[in-house]
Amino acid sequence: MSISVFQVVMHSRALRVAGLALAVSAGLSVGACGRRGDLEPPPGVENPAPPPGTVREAPAEGERPNKPFVLDGLL
Repeated sequence: MSISVFQVVMHSRALRVAGLALAVSAGLSVGACGRRGDLEPPPGVENPAPPPGTVREAPAEGERPNKPFVLDGLL
C-alpha cells in the first residue's frame, strides 16, 4: 500500500489550516482591489454620463429595438 503526497498533505492539520488561511487571504485581497468612489470617464471624453440619481426619460416605443433573448421563453 503506497501513500500519495496528497494523502500526506491532507492528513496534516497544520498544512490544511495554512492552506485554508492562504486561500481566504488571497480571496480577500483580490476582492479589495480598486479604488472607492465613482467611476472616472476615460481621457478625451467631452460628455460623460450624468451624475447618479439623475432621472432619465424612457425612449419612445418606436425607438426600442426588439431583440429577443435566449431565456425569454422561460419568463
